[in-house]
Amino acid sequence: MIQRATRLAGAPTSETGQLLARAFDAARAEQEVRIDFPDEVLAEVEEALRSVELPDRDETSVPFVTIDPPGSMDLDQAMHLERDGAGYRVRYAIADVPAHVRPGGAVDAEARLRGLTVYCPDRRVPLHPPALSEGAASLLPDEVRPAYVWDIRLTDQGERASADLYRARVRSVRRYTYEEVQALVDDSGAEETLLLLREVGELRTRREADRGGASLPMPEQEVEATEDGHYRLRLRPLLPAEDWNAQISLLTGIVAAQLMLEGGVGILRTMPVPPRDAVQRFRREARALGAEWPEGMPYGEFLRRLDKSDPAHLAVVQAATALFRGAGYRAFDGELPPEEERVQAAIAAPYAHVTAPLRRLVDRFGLAVCEALCAGAPVPDWARSALPELPAVMADADRRVRAVERACVGAVEAAVLSDRVGEEFEAVVVDGTSKGVVVQLTDPPVSEDARGTAELGSMVSVRVEAVDILEGVVDLQVVGR
Repeated sequence: MIQRATRLAGAPTSETGQLLARAFDAARAEQEVRIDFPDEVLAEVEEALRSVELPDRDETSVPFVTIDPPGSMDLDQAMHLERDGAGYRVRYAIADVPAHVRPGGAVDAEARLRGLTVYCPDRRVPLHPPALSEGAASLLPDEVRPAYVWDIRLTDQGERASADLYRARVRSVRRYTYEEVQALVDDSGAEETLLLLREVGELRTRREADRGGASLPMPEQEVEATEDGHYRLRLRPLLPAEDWNAQISLLTGIVAAQLMLEGGVGILRTMPVPPRDAVQRFRREARALGAEWPEGMPYGEFLRRLDKSDPAHLAVVQAATALFRGAGYRAFDGELPPEEERVQAAIAAPYAHVTAPLRRLVDRFGLAVCEALCAGAPVPDWARSALPELPAVMADADRRVRAVERACVGAVEAAVLSDRVGEEFEAVVVDGTSKGVVVQLTDPPVSEDARGTAELGSMVSVRVEAVDILEGVVDLQVVGR
């Protein structure tokens, strides 16, 4: 669910910046990321936009709002929260991509080749043409749009009381950034939807803890270009408003999975329990970074207790990604998956992707399945027939995105250390390799292999021997303890 974003702040005009740009281009080319859209895809989008049919149900009077990073144009979700007796009513409008995409058409075929929007430090490579993802299908403010509307009622404890999904025309009245939401809530100047977002978000976080689940508050890795032409790396912690917003998406995904399992058809997002060696390595990393994980404490609770303003604790959160691996998809139609294949281990509940159809292919199909199940109607053939193929399509897209991200992060870390060759840094040994050890630097927050030997968990000095920005390689040598 959560992906680290490596973002460049400042124009990369120096020689190092130009090397970074070449490295990013090479990473995309290596993974055959499809940059441009074929003419037939663009032509089909133009034709589709001339004949979009809005749903009969009209919910344009509901004051939906969107919350996204600054400058975002591909707005998948809009929300409205209100009190419902002693509980809450959450309406979550999701962009209606099927209203614009013809099953089996050129846009559909191209989206299956891409699978995901690819986020890189220098650019975003979209799943759908911008005329669709940033225009006609995006839930931009003051525009009437077709949408799938999740209508979820919660008890006063944040538990699901009922849920429905239907298509309707909606209109967002305002676009917020996370920073704006946080400032308004902190100053008590927020509208009711935002105040209730905090209330419901905190309730859902407590319900997550009750389940034994864990959300990974992954910091954003930012690279700042300094005035002297060099680069500085820092980890930006997520705002509480980002956690509240994520809980609404998680709630919706959990509800969607429950509907699919009850209906006997759908596609789940899965994740296995982390292996013992990954847990042990993370314990060592956390201890070395000054955050002891007590025996017997669920890792979700441990992550929630970390101080997101502490750079060392942010490095712990970054290291925790090792516990969130092995995610995949499980499609089913008729026979339900075995119990052990239904639960997404980090969330500690069955879960489905249904909230980001502009940026993730599988969501389009999950939404169509859930809408049909709620209406008591047959699942559309175009959605049902695609289910068996989607796990492999999404696995390939996930692999491609991870490879691009790894290459970009490696290039960025090399760039940050490019003017510090010969310098020594304090580091913690967090693992061993066949050729040396893995060390974690806290400043800058870099994790790399190093040549040499040392005990796990020990503090060492490492020297930067060389860097290669184009290859994304940092050559470190252990030089002392």
